[in-house]
Amino acid sequence: MPSKTEKLLSLLNGQPVIPVLKIANVDDAVPLARALARGGLPAIEITLRTADALEAIRRVAAEVEEAIVGAGTILDSGQFEAAAAAGSRFIVSPGITRELLAAAADSDVPLLPGAITPGEIMAAREAGLRFLKFFPAEQSGGIASLKAFASPLADVKFCPTGGITGKNAAEYLSLPNVVCVGGSWVAPDDMVKAGKWDEIEALARAASKLAK
Repeated sequence: MPSKTEKLLSLLNGQPVIPVLKIANVDDAVPLARALARGGLPAIEITLRTADALEAIRRVAAEVEEAIVGAGTILDSGQFEAAAAAGSRFIVSPGITRELLAAAADSDVPLLPGAITPGEIMAAREAGLRFLKFFPAEQSGGIASLKAFASPLADVKFCPTGGITGKNAAEYLSLPNVVCVGGSWVAPDDMVKAGKWDEIEALARAASKLAK
């Protein structure tokens, strides 16, 4: 297994749910990361969907020693490099491009790119990647598609993201080719905005106990 795949698996394996976070207020980043880590979900993905995302990653990387912070919604090499410089331990992309693969090849930070078709999965596999994001999961065939990939693409593992909730996460996690799932339900926007860190910690604790 390629070393970067091993590195990525070592960061995320054993954590059934990776919180996918959209930080609207940078001051929420550190207490949110701490609440999720206390609940048993230290690895988090902060998406580059807000103006404060890179600063949020910097703060969590610098101030929350127990967190493993990654960057999501990375679309090109410039964003990859900026996210890595901010302290991201892993990089998540909704898709796969030659530019992103080249950026990942030149970096020690592992890439988790999205792939939903056999061709995309095979292209990632050719590039040495054996652990991929399956996105958007529910809209792309979900559990049925992942079951269909299990035999012909037996050496590839997935982190399904997109439409995953507390209600369907366990079914995804029961699949042999699923390592973890990504989801935002463990940190609802309204709870983050209200600073309900104890409630978020409780949601994280429940998610951390989902069987794998």
